[in-house]
Amino acid sequence: MQRTRRSLLLLGTVSVVPLAHAQFTGFKKKKKVDPTRSVKGQVTDEHEEGIRGIVQLKHTRTLDVKSFHTNDNGDYYFHGLDPNVDYELKALAEGRQSKTRTVSSFDSRSELIYNFKLKPEN
Repeated sequence: MQRTRRSLLLLGTVSVVPLAHAQFTGFKKKKKVDPTRSVKGQVTDEHEEGIRGIVQLKHTRTLDVKSFHTNDNGDYYFHGLDPNVDYELKALAEGRQSKTRTVSSFDSRSELIYNFKLKPEN
């Protein structure tokens, strides 16, 4: 009787250990993904029609500048931006240039929208 009990105990242990191992190894650590942010918007003329142009994004620490050529509707999009850095944005089209806008690191939103209206030069 005691031998049977030991056999059942051993059998129970043998079948529980692989199950427990499978359960715990299934919980792999997820790779930490650093948060990023994006900036998008539209460049329009004085009639609020989208226009083709260039939007420049300047990293204020490294002074690197990225450019995005807008589509026919004037849309642009920058992604993968460091939320701990300030950026400067400006639009250029048809010989006109917008005022520079600042994307602040104090703004906690992950997606920002900055539209530019380019007026004709007088």
